[in-house]
Amino acid sequence: MKTKHFNNLPLLAIAFFIHINLFAQQLQKVPSEEVGMSSERLNVLTETFQDYVDDGKLSGAVALVARKGKVAYFESFGKSDMEKNVPMAKNSIFRIASQTKAIVSVGVMILQEQGKLLITDPVGKYMPAFMKTKVAVAKEDGSYEVVDADRPITIRDLLTHTSGVAYGGGIAKDLWEEANIQGWYFADRDEPIQATVNRMAALPFESQPREKFVYGYNTDILGALIEVVSGEPLDVFLKKNILDPIGMTDTHFYLPQDKKERLATVYSVTENGLERAPNPGGMVGQGAYVDGPRKSFSGGAGFLSTAMDYAKFLQMMLNNGEFNGNRIISRKTVELMTTNHLPFPLNEGQGFGLGFSTVDDLGLRGTLGSEGEFAWGGAYHSTYWADPKEDMLVVYFTQLIPAGNIDDHGKLRALVYQAITD
Repeated sequence: MKTKHFNNLPLLAIAFFIHINLFAQQLQKVPSEEVGMSSERLNVLTETFQDYVDDGKLSGAVALVARKGKVAYFESFGKSDMEKNVPMAKNSIFRIASQTKAIVSVGVMILQEQGKLLITDPVGKYMPAFMKTKVAVAKEDGSYEVVDADRPITIRDLLTHTSGVAYGGGIAKDLWEEANIQGWYFADRDEPIQATVNRMAALPFESQPREKFVYGYNTDILGALIEVVSGEPLDVFLKKNILDPIGMTDTHFYLPQDKKERLATVYSVTENGLERAPNPGGMVGQGAYVDGPRKSFSGGAGFLSTAMDYAKFLQMMLNNGEFNGNRIISRKTVELMTTNHLPFPLNEGQGFGLGFSTVDDLGLRGTLGSEGEFAWGGAYHSTYWADPKEDMLVVYFTQLIPAGNIDDHGKLRALVYQAITD
C-alpha cells in the first residue's frame, strides 16, 4: 500500500504542477472585498452600464477591474450582435485599434533590451528612407511649402508621438491622399506594412521633430521597424516575445475562423439611435479582420483582443515587466515607459511616455485617479488605465464609432474609484 502511494507521487506532482501553471496564466476572480473594493458599490457600476444598454446608448460592453493582482470585477453588458440577439460575453473579441500601440511599444523596448537598437537611434539607421524626412509649413495664403526636417527622427520620437507624422490629414493632406495613406485603418490593405511605411517617408510630416505632440502613424512605423530589426514579421515577433509568454491567446491581427463568432459587432451613434456599421466599411465599419487580404500588420491600430487578454498585459506592466512567471521587460524599462517624456503638457496635468499617456498632476487633470497612472484607448471607444499607487487596472471594451456624446468613460472612472474601501 505504501509502495503504491509512493509510486503515484510523481504523477501527483506533475498534475499539481500543471494545475498551478494553468492557474498562473489567469488573473483569478475573487470577492471584491478581498482586494479592498465594495461589491455593493461596484453594483452601482453594473446598474449604470446596464442603463446605457437599456436606453439604447450602448449595444454592449465588457468591463474588468483588477486590484492587487486579482480580478475584483468582470461583467459583460448588452449584446454582441443586436440584430441576431447574441449576448455580449466576457470572452467577446473586440477591435482594440490604438490599444495596439502599447503592446508594440513594449516590443520596441524588448529589442533595446536584446541589444539590437537604442531608442535614441535615428530611425534611418535601420530604415534608410527615414534618415531625411520632410515637413509641410503652412503659408498665410493657405498654401504650404515643404522643407527639410531639422534633424533625423529618432525611435524615441516615434514612441512619444513627437516625430511630426500625423494620420495623413493636415497641411499636406493632398499629398497623403494621393499616396492613398490616410487614417488609421489598414486591415484592408493588400500590401505588407513595410511597403506602406516606406512610402510614408517621402511625404511631408506636420511638424519638426520634438516640436509638438502629433498623433499619427508613429507606431505603425515602429511596427515596420520591429520587422526590420528582428528579421521577423510583426505578428510572429509579438506572439513569441509578448503574447505567448503572457498567455494572451485571443489577441490577433486577423481573427482565426474558429473565433469569428466571438467578434463583437461595431455600431454607430446616429440621430436615429444606434445603427450597425457597414461591412466591411473603413474606419467606420466592421473591417476586414475576418475576410480580407491579411497582409498588413498595423502596429498602430491593428489588434483584436479580449478584456482578459488586455488585463494580463496591463498586469505585466504593473508587475514591473513580469507575468505568468515570464519576464517580458525589466523594471527600469517599465519605469521609463510610464514616465512623462514631453517637454510640454499633453493635456492639463497629463504627459506622454513611451506608448502610454501619464498623469503628472492629479489636481490639474481634475478627475479621479493617481499620479503615476498610465493609460490610453482605442478608436472604437475602448479605454484602459493602470494605477500603480492603487495596484489597480481597468479595461473597458465596446465597439462604438462614432460614439457621440456618451459619458460612459467618465462614469466608469468615477464608479471604479468610489468602490475602493481601504
